[in-house]
Amino acid sequence: MLALYGEKALFYEVSLAPKPGLVDPFSNGAHSDMDFRTFRRSIESLAPFFKRYAEAGRQHTGSPETLFHKVREIGKQAEADMLAATQNINTHKGANFSFALLISSTGYYLQSHTLPLQAQDSARILRFASEMAAQALAKDLQLIKKKQTLTHGEKLYAEKGINGIRGEAINGYPALSQLLLPFLRRPSSDSAEIRLLRGLILLMGHIEDSNLIHRGGIAAWKHIKKESQLLHAESLPKNQFVTYLNQLDQKMIRLNLSPGGAADLLSLGIYFAFLEELLSLPSE
Repeated sequence: MLALYGEKALFYEVSLAPKPGLVDPFSNGAHSDMDFRTFRRSIESLAPFFKRYAEAGRQHTGSPETLFHKVREIGKQAEADMLAATQNINTHKGANFSFALLISSTGYYLQSHTLPLQAQDSARILRFASEMAAQALAKDLQLIKKKQTLTHGEKLYAEKGINGIRGEAINGYPALSQLLLPFLRRPSSDSAEIRLLRGLILLMGHIEDSNLIHRGGIAAWKHIKKESQLLHAESLPKNQFVTYLNQLDQKMIRLNLSPGGAADLLSLGIYFAFLEELLSLPSE
């Protein structure tokens, strides 16, 4: 069930529309190299590995860090399969990393607990994920300045101190525990889709989005961050909100900006929303 929730969370996220600068069923967003079908192939390639993450957590008996190294190795295989399925397009590298952590952490937690989860259960799973990752990722960050070849995220850390998704993992995903999940738990008259789109804007207004910074630089990130904060604070009625999203989408496409980090975190929030029964599984 955990693997299915992870797979469906990714599918739910990419199916939401309109999303500023992001791929959805009707638009490639700011991406010229990928579309909705690329994302479907990517998700299908990752699904078998999500089962392995869950199983690794369910069977684990050692330290949190040992589990991290187990799923990191599985994750490398998953990434290779994803790149093969997408013809070397990086659709879900960051999401795969986080789902490896969080699905295995959930599997471990469910050795002694049952579904559905309550808010305190999700908080414990996020804390355990931090215990899994913190030491190894801190070492990774120390070694970045000695590496010859750096990923986009590593370059941002080395040059600007931007932690991105590594920082989220080390700290137990505060964007989920302090922002998105409390927002999704609140009573709302919105449809699930509108609530999730508002959640995306909430994330865009707060996180260090290394994808957006890589594409547009610090100034563009701060500009979109501020605009997202103002949009979220307005709590516009549905029709006005969707109109604004479409306008922001066109603006971000024009500027070649994509908040991929926020999209990944939204998919993780959807995963926990399934676990807590805040959302129902979508039908394809």
